[in-house]
Amino acid sequence: LLDKPDKYDTRDVERLQQDDKWVENYLIWRHDVVDDTLKMIDESFQWRKEYTVNDLTESVLPKWLFESGAIFLHGYDKEGYKLFWFRVKLHVRDAKQQLEKKKLVAFWLEHYAKRDHGKPLTVVFDMSETGISHIDLDFVRFIVNCFTDYYPNFLTKIVIFEMPWIMNAAFKIVKGWLGPDAISMLKFTNKNEVQDYISGEYLPPHMGGTDSFKYSYPPLVDDDFQTPLCENGPITSEDEHESKEEIDADTKEAGDPNEEQNLNPKKMNSVEQIPKSEEQTDKTDFKPKNAKKALTTFKGPLLHISPAEELYFGSKETGERKCLIVLTNVTKNIVAFKVRTTAPEKYRVKPSNSSCEPGASLDIIVSLHGGFAASLQDRFLIMAAEMDQGSGAGVSELTQFWKEVPRTKVMEHRLRCHVLESSKPSTLTLKENAFNIPAKTNEDLHIQLTHLLQINKRLQEQIDRCLWFQQVLVVLSLLSVTTAAFCFYLVYTQRS
Repeated sequence: LLDKPDKYDTRDVERLQQDDKWVENYLIWRHDVVDDTLKMIDESFQWRKEYTVNDLTESVLPKWLFESGAIFLHGYDKEGYKLFWFRVKLHVRDAKQQLEKKKLVAFWLEHYAKRDHGKPLTVVFDMSETGISHIDLDFVRFIVNCFTDYYPNFLTKIVIFEMPWIMNAAFKIVKGWLGPDAISMLKFTNKNEVQDYISGEYLPPHMGGTDSFKYSYPPLVDDDFQTPLCENGPITSEDEHESKEEIDADTKEAGDPNEEQNLNPKKMNSVEQIPKSEEQTDKTDFKPKNAKKALTTFKGPLLHISPAEELYFGSKETGERKCLIVLTNVTKNIVAFKVRTTAPEKYRVKPSNSSCEPGASLDIIVSLHGGFAASLQDRFLIMAAEMDQGSGAGVSELTQFWKEVPRTKVMEHRLRCHVLESSKPSTLTLKENAFNIPAKTNEDLHIQLTHLLQINKRLQEQIDRCLWFQQVLVVLSLLSVTTAAFCFYLVYTQRS
């Protein structure tokens, strides 16, 4: 690969050298067969350069492509994987537009791969109200190739909704392109079966769901956080106006001694003041100082955020209902931040709209509200932007700041939820002081299991080869003995 720099985008080569996860995904997708892995990397890198994948942005693609609503990301399946929608009835075959439509697919895949660090997708082909006029095998083959040849280990399943019988012949051809691994991921469904894979909250009414989402552009669809931030402890101004009864109820429910800190973050957001919160650790098992040392950390240009990827909640049975997010300002200016969630009705986030002084650390408490339970589909978005020196950090100043700050200057980081089923969760819940035990995500376990299966497969292949060689040697030995005996017999008969 390195011997042919003109063949690839140098950014891809550099990433391959630095991103072990990317290399691992290629190996997993090609069952640890090195030659097949190198072939896939070669083909995908050439394709990435041909389609200028690293430079695909909204501005380089025609606006009408986004406005059509035929392709977009929205919602999650029951396993917590993002849904990549193809509304087939909105697709019109046109050879002149084919390249641009293919680039739109590549744009969405690359957009999501960079945003969520390659977390796999579930593809949904909504084929309701479609017919022969919508069949475009060239376009379908391109989509298939994206997942089988260009984006390694990026596909969990393909959910096909209400495929017309008239398209059965076409899909027999598609199956021939997929290969055995991808064929096993095909799920043909109707209204009765689609909820086996996707819950009703992320299905539109015509698919038997309750999702009221309506596609529109602009802005670019990022449905994760389109829901307005309307937490029960949402922004600073609303926090200040919470009733005394609600605050008392929160304190009694959560045993949270830091309510005053959460309502007035400025009082507690310098490093020197952190030990004050530790004075109250006798009342709870939670020790922020120890937690900060043990958490995994995302190191952004404005804020370091712990944990780096997942918030750990317990199930209804375990009762673990609070998590901690630690923000550390690594700039020389005040950094404004906002926290948003895909499920604002479930969570209290305090503080959710405030600022952090230069060099300071700030604790954000995320707690489940009422009888709600966390789910794998829930996400959190932390938005941060550097404020000019001398800018005020009050409620009105922050409100105005967020209205005016350019999108290009906003740092974004996403966190997903992880639900612990064990009665003694291993990390990041406020009721258990077990921050030093590393957590294993479903992805980690899946990767480990895949490695074990691959090792087992290789051992089995080695055993099969040994048995084959053994059988060959036995046959050769028998042939040698038979030949020697025949030679002795000929010699004996000639002498006699």
